[in-house]
Amino acid sequence: MLKIVTLPNENLRKRSIEIDCDFLLKKDTQKLIDEMIPVMYASDGIGLAAVQVGHNLRICTIGKLAIPKKHTLPTKDLVLVNPVWVKTSVRKVEDIEGCLSVPKTYGKVKRYKYIKVKALDREGKPLSFSASDMLARVVQHEVDHMDGVLFIDKAKDIYEVE
Repeated sequence: MLKIVTLPNENLRKRSIEIDCDFLLKKDTQKLIDEMIPVMYASDGIGLAAVQVGHNLRICTIGKLAIPKKHTLPTKDLVLVNPVWVKTSVRKVEDIEGCLSVPKTYGKVKRYKYIKVKALDREGKPLSFSASDMLARVVQHEVDHMDGVLFIDKAKDIYEVE
């Protein structure tokens, strides 16, 4: 099983690389995606970037709990490859965040409430959708990971729990 990479691992601070469809469709890449999903759940996560399991690739998984039932996305786990997002609202919402790579640490982070996301799915097909609330927050958090940014870089009122 894959292991979660935690601070002070310096790879968490590096920008992950974009991948092409040929690389995405390789057996090893698909196996990585297949293994990321159970690791995300076993670690009580709602999202997981490949860099968090030691692969600096622009791939993330998002758990089905972050996807609203009314959403047009499949209600199964979401895989985003080379995701980018743009804000579709000026409004930001502050909420408590934590991170599997910064264990037992939490803080308040302001994120855009509404965003538009473009990515490839795990088969390399274009994917485009609007996201709000928890889904928007998780996408922004995971894209930050792929850019080498951790939630603690944006958080205030950071605290630790035992």
